Amino acid sequence: MAGAHNKGKIFGFPLEGFSLFQSLLLAFASAFFTFFLSTAIAIFALLFWNAGATHKINFADSYLYVGLPAGVVVLLIALPYFLFVWVRAKALHR
Repeated sequence: MAGAHNKGKIFGFPLEGFSLFQSLLLAFASAFFTFFLSTAIAIFALLFWNAGATHKINFADSYLYVGLPAGVVVLLIALPYFLFVWVRAKALHR
């Protein structure tokens, strides 16, 4: 029993037993979280940048130039990874 839980974990969560829907949900949720976290950090950085100097950078640029590329990069990494984990679990349990 103890050996079955040692196949792979991230932050204590097992990397097996996901359905296709759960794998897709995890991939999109990680991209969604990254988009909003990087956008929030970029907005606060622009807030301090604009307040500390006479710059007038538009806050909407943080969505386009920081949040969107970060979310897309994480999605492009997470989607194949979680699909690979799902396919590997399907292949091993046949």
